[in-house]
Amino acid sequence: MTSDNEELQAIAREVRKFAESELAPHAVEWDQNKHFPVDVLRRAGDLGLGGICVAEDVGGSGLGRLDAVTIFEELSRGDTAIAAYVSIHNMVTSMIDSAGSDEQRQRWVPGLASMEGLGSYCLTEPEAGSDAGALRTTARRDGDGYVLDGVKQFISGAGSSSVYVVMARTGDAGARGITAFIVPGDAEGLSFGANERKMGWHAQPTRQVILDGVRVPVAQRLGEEGEGFGIAMRGLNGGRLNIAACSLGGAQWALEQATRYLQTRSAFGAPLVTQQALVFQLADMETELQASRCLLQHAARTLDNRAADAAKVCAMAKRFVTDAAFTVANQALQLHGGYGYLSEYGIEKVVRDLRVHQILEGTNEIMRLIVGRALIEEAA
Repeated sequence: MTSDNEELQAIAREVRKFAESELAPHAVEWDQNKHFPVDVLRRAGDLGLGGICVAEDVGGSGLGRLDAVTIFEELSRGDTAIAAYVSIHNMVTSMIDSAGSDEQRQRWVPGLASMEGLGSYCLTEPEAGSDAGALRTTARRDGDGYVLDGVKQFISGAGSSSVYVVMARTGDAGARGITAFIVPGDAEGLSFGANERKMGWHAQPTRQVILDGVRVPVAQRLGEEGEGFGIAMRGLNGGRLNIAACSLGGAQWALEQATRYLQTRSAFGAPLVTQQALVFQLADMETELQASRCLLQHAARTLDNRAADAAKVCAMAKRFVTDAAFTVANQALQLHGGYGYLSEYGIEKVVRDLRVHQILEGTNEIMRLIVGRALIEEAA
């Protein structure tokens, strides 16, 4: 349920205070030291940020998607990489809340909603990225449980999480043969690859998740056999909006930094803000972000209302916002000149962090495919 405007503004103010006090002062240091601030994430859980769109009976905040995108925009102003991880964690929590049995919800969701335990989403594999239906991880039925074998790639939070939602094949090739499972972080046979060396997102770990004969009981199957792909895709609708919001918040922060910088610098005997070309560029950057915000909020309302075209609109928003936000952040770096390339200003970190948002939760090329196919189906 989405809050009214006054409540939403109050939520945004509280999240901004948290971002400014708990994230922003440490963002560059965490990036440089590749530090994952689990203690700070637990404090985020105290604010209800671990289960934003999760039902209140299992410890969630019971908010809507419009609330969520507002929260993630504010959170990413403090640290884009940490905000993005919180987005992924929320996707895991929401998937168990929405697709799980009451017993599963009561067992797994409260600890995730409080962020006492962290969650990871395990869909992508070394040979199955955009083509999720081609995944090879298997779940073989064995008595009163399943045995999971396979490797998941690019998993955020891997090695630090206590809960992994894993998509594995229980049936034939294609999407209909995929089933979702809840795998605890201490499961026997579960291990992790080395922390990947990445362009950005240094403040959160990204590793392979290796399943070697991991046994889980039937009670940890999420939904029925063959329903995993649908569960994964529904989870991604919200995840795409949250990641887009993280891009929007990071880019808005970068634009504000660039605007302040131009007010303090002079060239050729006059302040930079007196140069019309630069003023026009600031205007275009702001317009792109305002347009992005409108589309993102429209998509959030569409998802809240469970509209038939929600998947299409979410894909549109993810593609448009992450592309526009990366461009704006990159332009903000350019407006700083050589100083934008220095780590102490924080601009180059935001540019690096936002770049991956055009890839994850479905590449932006896949977003175009989703939108295009939906248009064709609507016209048929």
